[in-house]
Amino acid sequence: MSMYERILVATDGSALSKKAVTHAIKLAALNGAELVALKVVPRYPVSYFEGNVAMPAQDIKRIEKEWTAHGQSIADAVKDAAFAKGVKARAVTVKSDLIAEAIVAASSKYKCDLVVMASHGRKGIKRLLLGSETQHVLTHSTVPVLVLR
Repeated sequence: MSMYERILVATDGSALSKKAVTHAIKLAALNGAELVALKVVPRYPVSYFEGNVAMPAQDIKRIEKEWTAHGQSIADAVKDAAFAKGVKARAVTVKSDLIAEAIVAASSKYKCDLVVMASHGRKGIKRLLLGSETQHVLTHSTVPVLVLR
């Protein structure tokens, strides 16, 4: 029996999350585990105004569709990298502004027994030891979380 059967790796496509992805793929290969590559895609802020004019709904839908497609391509790239190393993987995107909550929920939904993520997302250190999303996942996850920096 291997230590892990299904590993969730959260990615945002940044250099730091790519390091987490590489590590997660190696760990999955060592354990014969399946990998779930997750990209959380934020919603377009409806309160955002360009020149004090609200954007038409169809433009917001188009932007969200583009963001989802881009997010899916990031997750698919992780899945392809895993396949190249002989690791069974699936690519998942979730639309949510609550990134940490979406990661915790996905780890539960896909019955993952480990979450792998970077210590910081795109927002940078901001004088904190850990990024706030990472901190939230560590606090609320019911399974072990491996944080890479």
